[in-house]
Amino acid sequence: MTSKRPSFTDQEALDFHSKPQAGKISMAATKPMGTQRDLSLAYSPGVAIPVLAIAEQEDKAYDYTSKGNLVAVISNGTAILGLGNLGPMASKPVMEGKSVLFKRFADIDSFDVEVNTTDPDDFIRTVRNIGDTWGGINLEDISSPDCFIIESRLREELDIPVFHDDQHG
Repeated sequence: MTSKRPSFTDQEALDFHSKPQAGKISMAATKPMGTQRDLSLAYSPGVAIPVLAIAEQEDKAYDYTSKGNLVAVISNGTAILGLGNLGPMASKPVMEGKSVLFKRFADIDSFDVEVNTTDPDDFIRTVRNIGDTWGGINLEDISSPDCFIIESRLREELDIPVFHDDQHG
């Protein structure tokens, strides 16, 4: 089977990822930030009210924060596409690309997280410790058999969806 050449040059691919601004994702406010009142509601002192509501009932985080529409795309870069183990930083363009797909096709906000470890226990501990931030976890480009161990344990240890699409499609 012959591989089809892409319809762009290497330089066009590099330019796409670097111009006019590096990367493919950014963060934007969902509330107006035009006045001092807006800023006081967004941060201090207004933010104390939802903080107290969430402290009383943690599920309120879904009502007052972006948690319910926020997915982490997480990798250690040990199985990047067909390229192999190139490390976490090399996986970043792929993770940003997956985040763009979440936004484009499901209007889900997503950020990439690259974890600098090849030890499954360290990876699991890291993701578990930041798990409360997210509404879901998408594991990506993690080598086998570690990907099976990581997904299984994180599903047991977190109360949010955890999915490794390289396993499940």
